[in-house]
Amino acid sequence: MINNLILMNGYGVYVWSSFLLTFIVCVIVYYKTRKTLKKYEKEFAKEIEELSVKQKKIVLESSKVASKVFSSYNKII
Repeated sequence: MINNLILMNGYGVYVWSSFLLTFIVCVIVYYKTRKTLKKYEKEFAKEIEELSVKQKKIVLESSKVASKVFSSYNKII
């Protein structure tokens, strides 16, 4: 029974290799996207750090994204 599932009447090699390739590509895209996001978050947090206290307060109060990025960046440091 398991053998039939794996072989799939001779098409198993193509089916399972397609699943494996798709999984590998999805993992690569996920990690590249995550790496790029972390890079942009770091740059954004540095830009916020360079602002004056008054400007920083205005930006952090007006933007939920900015406050989350800034707070997560400060936790990493």
